[in-house]
Amino acid sequence: MADFLPFNTTCDFTTGVLNPPGNLISRYLADMQGVFHDNDAYVAMMKENPKIYEFYNVIIPEEEGHLQHCTSIVYPGKVGNEYFMTKGHYHAIPGTAEIYICFRGRGKLVMQTVKGDFKVLDMYPGSISYIPPFWAHRTINVGSEPLVFFGVYRGDAGHNYGTIEEKGFYKLVIERNNIPTIIDNPLYGR
Repeated sequence: MADFLPFNTTCDFTTGVLNPPGNLISRYLADMQGVFHDNDAYVAMMKENPKIYEFYNVIIPEEEGHLQHCTSIVYPGKVGNEYFMTKGHYHAIPGTAEIYICFRGRGKLVMQTVKGDFKVLDMYPGSISYIPPFWAHRTINVGSEPLVFFGVYRGDAGHNYGTIEEKGFYKLVIERNNIPTIIDNPLYGR
């Protein structure tokens, strides 16, 4: 770790683009199978296969002592009445936290624990959201422009997508009467 040198990265707060860009990862609808609740709407939208979100990850060793950091851009749109969102995950090292700083757009940060705790925070330009250890998290764009935010987390935290891929989150955020509305996820009632 001592051989890693200090450096600067610049960020365009409007677009979320980093310079240098690091690793750019894009998630299209095809990459999100099983994430959205309305499968019929998902299948119909697959003809277009829109980009749902992308993130620029600064190249940092995934080791203890380092801080991973990235920008994420969640695009506006819906699958049925469910807003575009990230896949969501726990950290592979569950006792690690994360910080999100919102630069642009409107969103919801949905979080839950395996014990059943659930919390939703609003994301808006200037909001700084703290995700405690042991909380799964997902971001949802509930606005009409891209949701752009910056994230920082422990270098070796890793990502555990599998737990969320099984059933999703306890709650869904859907549009009802032009308002983001939180409802129970029917998969947890079965």
